[in-house]
Amino acid sequence: MSSPVRIGLIGTGRIGRVHAGNIAADPSVELSWIADPFVEGARSVSARFGGKVTESPEELTHSGEVDAIVIASPTPTHVDLISSAVDAGVPAFCEKPIDLDIARVDALREKVASSGVPVALGFNRRFDPDFAAVRARVEAGEIGRLEQLCFTSRDPAPPPADYVRVSGGIFRDMTIHDFDMARFFLPDLVEVSAVGTQMFDDGARRHGDFDMAVTTIRSASGALVTIVNSRHSAFGHDQRIEAFGEHGMIQVANAPTSLVSASTAASVEARPPYQEFFLERYAKAYAAELAEFVKLVRGEPSSSPTFDDGRAALLLADAAQRSAEEGTVVPVQLDAG
Repeated sequence: MSSPVRIGLIGTGRIGRVHAGNIAADPSVELSWIADPFVEGARSVSARFGGKVTESPEELTHSGEVDAIVIASPTPTHVDLISSAVDAGVPAFCEKPIDLDIARVDALREKVASSGVPVALGFNRRFDPDFAAVRARVEAGEIGRLEQLCFTSRDPAPPPADYVRVSGGIFRDMTIHDFDMARFFLPDLVEVSAVGTQMFDDGARRHGDFDMAVTTIRSASGALVTIVNSRHSAFGHDQRIEAFGEHGMIQVANAPTSLVSASTAASVEARPPYQEFFLERYAKAYAAELAEFVKLVRGEPSSSPTFDDGRAALLLADAAQRSAEEGTVVPVQLDAG
């Protein structure tokens, strides 16, 4: 049996702790180092899952004691941490987005491409079992040529205003997952049109963001993608996909918290709300994306999203932001250098 892949975790916030738990649960890997400037957070994760602790990501990356790193730190740190990993020859998995500024992403792109060091992006929805099944069935031709692709993505509640201020806005923070999924199904996207509004979230109004958005994307084949986003949903985490083609349609419904329903004189087949937290909804996806990254680290065939996948999703987000602000249709060239 191969030795466990030694993973260094950078960042011990909410998503960092998810990754730490998945690393600890996978016998093919071990959590060897944990870095966080907030060192108490790193110590807390270490006490639960093991691993050496440091305040310095550089010390972790260049320790010689990690085979790969998982970057779960704030977005402004991503470019420098990926660059450092490339310098050290250490494969890196980085949460989305690579950065909020496409110029910084492009400045790093050639270095990553020429290094040969694997870099994967955290678009976990590709690994959701149900979403992946829809894509596989579309690819197999079950509904013929894909004509329309519809995503619904609504969060239970808006994020804190301080988070909205630094998030890059709804398109770069939230819709970016849907942009990646759109490319997962239709890689030839060429045109973006988006509208956004401010109806209910004071944080969005205060920081010039949108709390709801609808995006339409056209592919070179003529297929259309529609993405519906909202920062609140009274009935839980609303995450649905519909793929429509010449021979039929394939859908994914929301994940229920229970399969129990009740029928009375007041209501029929009443059910509890859908799952409310994205970490619950995508728990299997987070574990699967880690397993796929480990394949990449071992040099095995892997479907991990790449640096260029992260770049393309940001280009779509930037185009949607411009479209919503200017009221114009924005052409995109996702493979442009």
